[in-house]
Amino acid sequence: MSLFASIRTLASGLFLRHKVDREMNEELRSHIAHRADDLERSGVPRTEAERRAAVEFGGRVRFEQESKEQMGGRFVETLLADIRFGFRMLRKTPGFTSAAVITLALAIGANAVVFSVLNGLVLRTVNVPQGQRLFTIERGKDHSPQQSYPDYLDLRERNRSFDDMLAFTIAPVGLDTGGSASSAWVYEASGNYFDMLGLQPYLGRFFHGSDEHGPNSSPYIVLTYSYWRSHFQSDPSVVGRMVQVNKHPYTILGVAAPDFRGTELFFLPDFWVPIVNQEQIEGWNGLNNRGGRGMYILGQLKNGVLQAQAVADLNSVAAYLSKTYPKDDGDSTLNLARPGLMGDMLGGPVRGFLSGLTLLAGLILLAACANLGSLFAARAADRAKEIALRLALGSSRSRILRQLLTEAVIVSILGGVVGMLAAVALLRWLSAWQPVPSFPIVLPVNPDARVYAVALLLALVSGVLFGLVPVRQVLRSDPYQTVKAGANGTAGRRITFRDVMLVLQIVACAVLVTSSLVAVLGLARSVHAQFGFSPQNAMLVSTDLDMADYRGDRVPQMQKRLLDAVEDIPGVSSAGLSDRVPLALGWGTSTIFKDSTTDLRSSAAAAEAMVYNISPGYLEAAGTQLLTGRIFTSHDDAKSPRVAVVNREFARKIFGSPENAVGGYFKLSGGERIQIVGLVEDGKYMTLTEDQQPAVFFPILQSPSSATWLEVRSNRDPQQLAMALDSTIRGLDPGLPFKIITWNKEMDTALFTSRVATVSLGVLGTMGAMLAVTGIFGMASFTVSRRLRELGIRIALGAQRKEVLSAALGRTLWLMMFGSISGLLLGLAATKALALIVYQATPRDPLVLAGVVVAMFVFGLIATWIPASRALRADPMMLLREE
Repeated sequence: MSLFASIRTLASGLFLRHKVDREMNEELRSHIAHRADDLERSGVPRTEAERRAAVEFGGRVRFEQESKEQMGGRFVETLLADIRFGFRMLRKTPGFTSAAVITLALAIGANAVVFSVLNGLVLRTVNVPQGQRLFTIERGKDHSPQQSYPDYLDLRERNRSFDDMLAFTIAPVGLDTGGSASSAWVYEASGNYFDMLGLQPYLGRFFHGSDEHGPNSSPYIVLTYSYWRSHFQSDPSVVGRMVQVNKHPYTILGVAAPDFRGTELFFLPDFWVPIVNQEQIEGWNGLNNRGGRGMYILGQLKNGVLQAQAVADLNSVAAYLSKTYPKDDGDSTLNLARPGLMGDMLGGPVRGFLSGLTLLAGLILLAACANLGSLFAARAADRAKEIALRLALGSSRSRILRQLLTEAVIVSILGGVVGMLAAVALLRWLSAWQPVPSFPIVLPVNPDARVYAVALLLALVSGVLFGLVPVRQVLRSDPYQTVKAGANGTAGRRITFRDVMLVLQIVACAVLVTSSLVAVLGLARSVHAQFGFSPQNAMLVSTDLDMADYRGDRVPQMQKRLLDAVEDIPGVSSAGLSDRVPLALGWGTSTIFKDSTTDLRSSAAAAEAMVYNISPGYLEAAGTQLLTGRIFTSHDDAKSPRVAVVNREFARKIFGSPENAVGGYFKLSGGERIQIVGLVEDGKYMTLTEDQQPAVFFPILQSPSSATWLEVRSNRDPQQLAMALDSTIRGLDPGLPFKIITWNKEMDTALFTSRVATVSLGVLGTMGAMLAVTGIFGMASFTVSRRLRELGIRIALGAQRKEVLSAALGRTLWLMMFGSISGLLLGLAATKALALIVYQATPRDPLVLAGVVVAMFVFGLIATWIPASRALRADPMMLLREE
């Protein structure tokens, strides 16, 4: 049949339905009348002839339905009727409908969130033309994406597989637009950055390779669209405006398009600057240092060149570099990875983590479908008499199955809509969330058309999956026996697939609840744990004096001015200064040797210690306890002998006992002898879950650094203190960019993994609980529905409430108890691994045990309440009257 003929047939069914129905009825009456005429001519009375003709013709309604279903328009009409009937039936059972919709909403919402994150961070390419041809170049077995600028120039010049290559790196700067300076994050990019990516500016122009004429020769910046809107109020006249970047004059060339956020998916820069200006941006020039690796290289693969061919080509260049520059390039291999997550260094763990989440979300969806299948099986058992009557009246089994499947799809679509609405709200929050206060990390996970399509597909497939569960019941049912005897059944003693699924769901629920409680309690304890410093009642001011063009002797002079000015603020009890703070990003280490060691190779080292350069007031301001010895003074400067303060773990590693440390000496890799003058408590330096690490503190006057953190301790209101700090520091130098934050807020960086694990397990625990509740509810409802007449007879014979409940729900409760105990034991074993992520997390906690027992009891009570009430309300007279 042609497309035109099909459309015409469908239109005739839709718009000429009444005419067609009238003609079909007339034809049916004509057939019956002709047969009645034949019977009358054979001598049968007219009334009896009409009756016999109707009997011989069969079920008229069924014939009408079968005839109309042959027409194109009847499908739509039947579908609409099934949908209306489905909504009517679902409205009659709001409890069942709510449980089914919420269960599926949780499962589809979880899958939508996980897929959207997977789509945003892994599947989606960098938002540039020909993004699928972009690759990050990695080095060595550790898949490091960082290269040197000289190697970038050689790779770009000598390869034969790429149309072009670009280089960039990330750095903080200070931007002064005419008022006070503020901190910003920038891409230092090669001159061909925008040209290779094939981008067009939103305003003005981009910088190009022709703008580069040597070091510090290209004082231009290109703003991101979001930074232009937030800091320049979308003013188009900013193009050509002069601003100060690290107190150097720069011209704003243009604004990038709104949908371009850079070539790293999770990092949102404020603007781009040419990489040849690195000295002005970072305070040093590493563009000629082949051994200095801090650049990221992207290559655009030529059309027709395979990835394996490009890798072989790159390694031929790498072999040349290794031979020519053996000291700097050595024996290293090159590889390719998709851009956006710093290559495989972050991309591999992210893909692995998201793959695990995807599998878990898929299992949750399958468990939800299994639960809903049980609910629909119980519902079909409740409607057994209705279905039997419809079959006895001539309805086809296919029509009944189609109607039941329509109800399932309605539930699935409603669940999908509710789940997607919740997922969109969560994803928008995730996209705006900045988990690390001092670093512009963002998650580009807003849903797109692909996410909505996947959610719709999951909803439809889920509806079909759990909607097909009652098929066997309908196909095997005997309508005459059902009408005669009613829906009856007995509970068998054999273990069924439904029993196994229920136990597994309860086990999973108990594991997730146990893990969630362990994570939550561990996170609560970690906020008040001992870190080797006290973040309460302390403020941090972070800056880098390089951003205000402080160099050489001006650095310690400015740091002293800052300390003196802050100490004079009313309410400040102590103030200190350091080049970094514990548990923040950007830690540093140093190789330590015993004083008696003469072989200063790394293999002979006694320890690898965390290193901090601090001012005399740091220990008091940080709340770090000095156990013995002395703190630094202003006399511990470059002219005095080298001294250090160490922690207890350092003393144990070097001297065997903390008591022998003060007054002793150790050596650095350069051979310098350092005398220990003080001993402090151990602490946490990189992560909360790390083992004890050795740490050494040097006087900042002996190890100068432009990186500056001010630690300010005060009992004043944090907001008032922040205002006082802001005013004081801007009074010293309005062009110095800085950030003020409470130390508790800075701890968000260290607590990030713990919080993510806690929130994830909490969400999964909630989903597991909901699935367990609906699973138990479905099993109990199905059992009660199948044994309702038996329960009525028991009540009529005088059975007590306890006996009725035991008969109705005993099997379900035993399964729940077995699954809960198994899940609790597995959860206690599994949470040992959680201690590697969540600080202070321990499964050996009475609160955990009590919490799991109470939680599972409450879940079971909620799930069995409605079926138990139905069993107790069974009216034996009504049930026996149906016999």
